[in-house]
Amino acid sequence: MKFVSIIIGSKSDYPVMEECVKILEKFSVMYEVIVSSAHRSPDRTHKYVAEAEKKGAQVFVAAAGMAAHLAGVVASLTTKPVIGVPMSASALNGMDALLSTVQMPGGMPVATVAIGKAGAVNSAYLAMQILALEDRELNVKLQEDRVLKAKKVETDSISIESLI
Repeated sequence: MKFVSIIIGSKSDYPVMEECVKILEKFSVMYEVIVSSAHRSPDRTHKYVAEAEKKGAQVFVAAAGMAAHLAGVVASLTTKPVIGVPMSASALNGMDALLSTVQMPGGMPVATVAIGKAGAVNSAYLAMQILALEDRELNVKLQEDRVLKAKKVETDSISIESLI
C-alpha cells in the first residue's frame, strides 16, 4: 500500500494540516496522520519513520512550528521525499519555523512550502505530484484539477467584469 505520511509536531497543528488531509481525500490518496515531535518524542519519530517506510510511505509531510526541526529529522531518517510545512506557533508568526525548515544542510533536502494553511494545501498537491510520477490515474486527476482552477478564474473574472 502506497501512502503519504503526515507527521505533525503537536495536536494543535491538526486544524491547519486538516487542509492537507481534505485535499488528499478529495483525490482518494491514502494517508496517515501521527503526532510526533522531533524534540519531545525523538524515539517515537525515529521508530515511526522506519515503520512507515516498511508499510509503504512514499512521501513524508512534516509540519512543525517554532524551532521546527521535525522535517529535518525525518529527512535524516529516510531517502523518501520530505515536505516541510512551517506552522505559525510563536510571536514570530511562523518565520522562525520557515527558516528552520528551509535551511537544511546540503545533501539533506526538505521541500518547504508556505507557512500555515496555504502550505498545508500545497504539501498535499506536491505530495500528489510526486506520487503521480508513477501513477497515471492520479496524474490525470491533477491535470483535470488544473483545468477546473483555470475555468474558475475565468468565471470569477466574468462576474467582476460585468460590474465595470
